[in-house]
Amino acid sequence: MNTIRPSPSFQVEPGFRPEHRKSVAHGYWRAFSRKLRYPLGPQAKAIDFLERVMNPSHAISAVSQDGAFLGVAGFKTPDSAFVAGDYGDLLATYGWVSAALRGLLIGVLDRDCTPGTLLMDGIFVEPNARGQGIGKILLREVEKRARSMQLLRVRLDVIDSNPRARALYEREGFIEQSVTSLGPLNLLFGFSSATEMVKSI
Repeated sequence: MNTIRPSPSFQVEPGFRPEHRKSVAHGYWRAFSRKLRYPLGPQAKAIDFLERVMNPSHAISAVSQDGAFLGVAGFKTPDSAFVAGDYGDLLATYGWVSAALRGLLIGVLDRDCTPGTLLMDGIFVEPNARGQGIGKILLREVEKRARSMQLLRVRLDVIDSNPRARALYEREGFIEQSVTSLGPLNLLFGFSSATEMVKSI
C-alpha cells in the first residue's frame, strides 16, 4: 500500500486497510451516532450497515507504526462517497418498512456535490489517538487529494454541538458560508444547526 506521509508515531494512507473495516465502522458510529441514531440506529444495525457501504476509494486513514487504526477522513465526489450506500443497502440491513423511513431521514442530511468542490464526508480520530495532530494532517491530506483532482475548494458542514471541530476548521482556513437550521427536526438529529464552511485550495 502506498504511504502518503510518514510520521514518528503514525502514517497516513490512501483508503483504509481491509482489516480495519470494522474499526472504521465502529469509529464512525462513535463519532456521529448522536446525529445518526434515528436514521441508522440501533448501534449493531448501524455498524452492520456502515461496514457494508464504506468505500475506501473515498477515504484517507491514519495508522500507527505497528499497524493499529487511528482515524479516517472521508470525502464525497459526484462519482461516489465514503459512506456510499443506497436504498438497496438499507433494505438489506433494515427490511422493507424500516428502510423506507430511514431513507427519508438520511435524505434530510444528504448534501450534493457542487462543481469544483470536494465535499467532506466525515472525519474522526480514535479516542486513544487524540492530541497527536492526526485530525489536522488528515484534513490537509484531503485538501491535497482535492488539488490532485484539479478541484477549487473543499467544503464541509459542522454542527453547532461540535465547537471543537469548528475551531480546528477555522484554524485550517475554512470560512463560514451559511448556517442551516433544523427547526423541530433537531429532536431527531441531536443538533440545532449546521454551518457550511469552505476553503479555497
